[in-house]
Amino acid sequence: MATEKGKMLGQLPYIASDPELSKERILAQKTCFQINSTSPELVEKRNELMKNILGSTKDNFYIEPPFHCDYGYNISLGENFYSNYNLIILDCAEVKIGDNVMLAPNVSIFTAGHPIDAGKRNEGWEYAIPVTIGNNVWIGGNSVVNPGINIGDNVVIGSGSVLTRDLPSNVIAAGNPCKVIREITEEDRAFYFKKRRF
Repeated sequence: MATEKGKMLGQLPYIASDPELSKERILAQKTCFQINSTSPELVEKRNELMKNILGSTKDNFYIEPPFHCDYGYNISLGENFYSNYNLIILDCAEVKIGDNVMLAPNVSIFTAGHPIDAGKRNEGWEYAIPVTIGNNVWIGGNSVVNPGINIGDNVVIGSGSVLTRDLPSNVIAAGNPCKVIREITEEDRAFYFKKRRF
């Protein structure tokens, strides 16, 4: 019979209060506490702690504390990853992040969810569905990426967005729920902010 961890990783309903999972979450919380308590100039020390907890990283990444995650080992970061303050990743399932991804402050990525039925929720059931973020993505502040979301390459997501559906490549999207506003075009290369030219 599958363990609760096996069910979690297999995208099946599971009980998160399972002793093995609880122990792993405490380890992640302790490591996040160390990361968030490290003096700001000790970037190398902080990055070593990050490498110890995360599933995989490339050579170049920077996460501005505070940072919080559930397990850490389900998170993979691409090259040249940057996150501003207060990144939260509930990584009960895999979170794959591509190259050259930038996250503004207070971005939350959730793979974990709970059943709609109150009785099942009260029994302690959860589920976890993977999230994938492509290359060259910029996610604005206070945005939420919900379970099962796939974001394409070269996507810009406006601040305060709540992603409840997948986004294709090469678009600007925003809102609650987040919707595609328009495609990104060659003309965008000439501007740095609205109609302000480089």
